[in-house]
Amino acid sequence: MHGCEPWSAEGGTNGVLVLHGFTGNPQSMRPLAEALGAAGFTVDLPLLPGHGTSIEDLVPTRWEDWSGAAEAHFQALAARCDHVLVAGLSMGGALTCWLAERHPHLSGVVLVNPLVHAPGAELIEGGRALLEAGMESIDGIGSDIKKEGPVESAYPATPLAAALSLFAAVDGIEARLGDIHCPVLLLSSREDHVVDPMNGDVVEARVSGPVERVMLEDSYHVATLDNDAALIEAKAVEFATAVLGAPGAPA
Repeated sequence: MHGCEPWSAEGGTNGVLVLHGFTGNPQSMRPLAEALGAAGFTVDLPLLPGHGTSIEDLVPTRWEDWSGAAEAHFQALAARCDHVLVAGLSMGGALTCWLAERHPHLSGVVLVNPLVHAPGAELIEGGRALLEAGMESIDGIGSDIKKEGPVESAYPATPLAAALSLFAAVDGIEARLGDIHCPVLLLSSREDHVVDPMNGDVVEARVSGPVERVMLEDSYHVATLDNDAALIEAKAVEFATAVLGAPGAPA
């Protein structure tokens, strides 16, 4: 899909991995990635498996595919950078927490409306029942944006089996949030129609590292494309500079 390509910037010896959400693609995180790149950091914004092409490509993918890709990109960035920070939106936030739980040496994380608490059993059972009845996908979750004009180039549908795989993984991520000891920048929309804002409360209450929480007053779920995008970019660059130090000399 046009505009959904991965993006990267070669900057200094300190790096940032940027991760997009479920059914989305790098388009939703491109402005944030570009802001970090403009600040001098080395940035990697990958396209996760099954995303950014056609919905049929996402249907067979599972958490292991997305987390495996996130791990591989993290390892590649860490191999050529002195210090690494990870930033993620929605499912990208779940992947960010998953990486922070596994890699205590992470310098920090930026979470934008992260998914860390799975929906209730009733919704999950309903999804399983629909799958068993032969329904492969339900309505899409993309473009939850308050601002007039911007559109997220997400898929128009949500594959049920892939979504259930994500929810199962999130249970394990939530259980290990206390293993996150690095600094956290948490950016939370007060009104979000995709991920309940209480997910931010869970992060704030359970991670072990220091949390700076910024409430986004004028954005919905895809806040990186919404009215608070400039605030998110400024806060992320400020946070990255604080926890990583200067971007470092050119890599």
